[in-house]
This record gives sequence, structure tokens and C-alpha cells, in this order.
Amino acid sequence: MTGNKTAPTEASVKSFIASVDNARRREDAETLLALFKKVSGLEAKMWGPSIIGFGSYHYTYDSGREGDMLMTGFSPRKANLVLYVSGGFKTKPELRDKLGKYKTGKSCLYINKLADVDMAVLEELITADIAYMRETYDTA
Repeated sequence: MTGNKTAPTEASVKSFIASVDNARRREDAETLLALFKKVSGLEAKMWGPSIIGFGSYHYTYDSGREGDMLMTGFSPRKANLVLYVSGGFKTKPELRDKLGKYKTGKSCLYINKLADVDMAVLEELITADIAYMRETYDTA
């Protein structure tokens, strides 16, 4: 079996954020960095070339495949901010209507800019996601 394509690296989170071309996206990434650190109590680490992760968790699929992945985090992509917080909506679905303007994928939350969402609700969502991950998986 092959390992995960997304794995922790030794790259600098600060350098990565500084390299983001779009000024608003860069500012939003700095804000998210502080928010995730505050809520998780963990230091940020680069996962692959473009994901900023906090903590990790171990998973095992029914097929027997297993691995480690970031517990929570985000990526300031060109098209939008991608937040890996799906556990928050699983445990607090009522936050969907309060958050503001966003889209979701299978396990991601897509936000164009932080000004589009209620930051207090986003903090609650991240908090719920971290609690879910810590209760559900073997986390570090």
C-alpha cells in the first residue's frame, strides 16, 4: 500500500503564508492561523506544500488501509480559503445557517473571504470540529 500524499513537512508556515500572492487571502490566512492556534492549543505545521494543519489523527478504514492526517486546518488557495472542519458541522449542524456565505465539499468548508462569515460562529465551528476529532479518533 502507498502512503498518504498529504504528510507533514518541515516547511515554514510563516514563509508559506508570506508567499501567498493575494493580499486579502494572505491577511485572512494570518487571521486563521491565530484562530486555529488559539482554539486548538497546537502549533501549526505544513502538510504537503499548501495545507496548514494543527494536530493529527490516526484512521483505519474497513479495508484495512490506515494512516495519519491533519486533525484540523486550512489552506489559502487561489480560488478560496479551504477549511478542514467537517466534524464541526457533524456535531453542530445548526451553525450552517449562522455562519454566512460558504460552500461545502465532502470534508471541506470553502470561504471566499473571512469577511463573508461570522467569525464567532467560525470559532464555534472549529471548536466543535476539534472536539469531534478528539472524541472520535486517536489524535496527537
